[in-house]
Amino acid sequence: DAGKTTTTERILFYTGKSHKMGEVHEGAATMDWMEQEQERGITITSAATTTFWAGRDGKKRRLNIIDTPGHVDFTIEVERSLRVLDGAIALLDANAGVEPQTETVWRQADKYKVPRMIFVNKMDKIGADFYRCVEMIEDRLGAQPLVLQLPVGAESDFKGVVDLIEMNARLWRDETLGAQWDDVEIPEDLRDRAEEWREKLIETVVELDDTVMEAYLEGNMPDNDTIRRLVRKGTCAVQFFPILA
Repeated sequence: DAGKTTTTERILFYTGKSHKMGEVHEGAATMDWMEQEQERGITITSAATTTFWAGRDGKKRRLNIIDTPGHVDFTIEVERSLRVLDGAIALLDANAGVEPQTETVWRQADKYKVPRMIFVNKMDKIGADFYRCVEMIEDRLGAQPLVLQLPVGAESDFKGVVDLIEMNARLWRDETLGAQWDDVEIPEDLRDRAEEWREKLIETVVELDDTVMEAYLEGNMPDNDTIRRLVRKGTCAVQFFPILA
């Protein structure tokens, strides 16, 4: 279980849609509305909800979310949803990585040419390995990953993420359950690795724009807004898959 419903519950909490984080294991998740789902702690049917989120420009955007089942017995429910989605977020357990059911659903998404992002969840779990997950995405899914964030720590030491576009670290304030954070300098032990992954990120996205590519080859780095624009362009065109931690 990669934690799809729990992640959806967090989104609803952070966006102000709900004022309590429903926990799947307590049978209190908003998205698991069926009695059988609440008893078993798994998602059986797809459930839809809507919330709003203000982007960097302050403009509120509507998010329509469909929370789909993860269990292999309910794969047809996922395919039904994929037919109508504008985009999908694939969740991976940071310990298990790409699982057989991940491959099945990924092939379905390929079939319908659905743009996707990948969220490596449960980085605080024992055995969590972000970089192994990235390798598995390439090897087992045959997909081109575009890493946008690196984890700061892992397992019980997981503290936040490094933003490879802004090139800063975002550390969670524990008492707010992730709703608030502090933007700080990238930890020294992650600086070289962050530079390396940012270079990979830029080299991938500049290929989508000849003008930007030419400028880059002449030694001119694209600004952050240009990087974001190209990340969006490539994602919508299903040319690569952004990865968040």
